[in-house]
Amino acid sequence: MGWVEAAGELSVVRQCELAGVSRATVYRPREVERPGEDDLTLCALIDEEFTRHPFYGSRRMVVILKRQGWLVNRKHVQRLMRMLGLAGMAPGAGTAVQHPGHKVYPYLLRGVAIVRPNHVWSTDIT
Repeated sequence: MGWVEAAGELSVVRQCELAGVSRATVYRPREVERPGEDDLTLCALIDEEFTRHPFYGSRRMVVILKRQGWLVNRKHVQRLMRMLGLAGMAPGAGTAVQHPGHKVYPYLLRGVAIVRPNHVWSTDIT
């Protein structure tokens, strides 16, 4: 497979056929770069701050790291947090929580078979 060239006289498909190798081995994804020393230091700082404040997301982490003198942007912090498996805890919508003072009215048509026009009338004042 080492002699298959992308810019050769023959196409990559033909070169793979002659060599008897799959094209997938030629087009395989490249290995991911290992994180550098700065990234490892940032990961340690992010992990330490996330342990203290598990509700901080990437935006807040950028602010904390900039206060400590690191020049980072949000996408870099997002990538590092994703690599560490960290995610901020945001509150949910809370739309299903009922107010205790509001009355819940029963549905009066449950079980009623509506068989003809003008059998049931309804209105909605919301």
